[in-house]
Amino acid sequence: MIKKLVFVLLLFAFACKPQADFKPKEINFDRDICELCLMGLADQKYSVQLTNSEGKTIWFDDIGCYVNYKGSDGWKKFIRDGEYKSWIGDCETGKWIDTEKANYRFGDDTPMGYGFGALAEANDSTFDFNTVAQRIKDGKTSRDKFMKEKKMGKMKCGNGKCGGMKKEEKE
Repeated sequence: MIKKLVFVLLLFAFACKPQADFKPKEINFDRDICELCLMGLADQKYSVQLTNSEGKTIWFDDIGCYVNYKGSDGWKKFIRDGEYKSWIGDCETGKWIDTEKANYRFGDDTPMGYGFGALAEANDSTFDFNTVAQRIKDGKTSRDKFMKEKKMGKMKCGNGKCGGMKKEEKE
């Protein structure tokens, strides 16, 4: 009887999945890079962190990189069971807020030039996450202007990848 009880307890102990720590983490600016564009994180006020159910975190330096990565094969591999939490820095305070519940204003000078800054509170000129995600997918951002100013040509981002065009394809 005791052997069965021990077996059941061990089975239960190994079958239980530990609770993931979905709390926001602090950026290590010397180490953390954007999962999509591989740029170093420069400003918490625009950075996004994505944590999976194993407690592992990947980073994005701009909401545009997060949106372009979301749903990709890399995303699916990282998320696995579908449980995740993402946080973005409030563009005014730098405090972490829920990425998909945040309100977004347009016109900010963001690290990758998408132009959307997250805010905890809505106002008459903010967008919800789904609207911002669609605007990014539709190219309704300040990214082209940003790329011209940086003399980087066009970059195609989407499906979990971000890369430049061949020299002859640049404008």
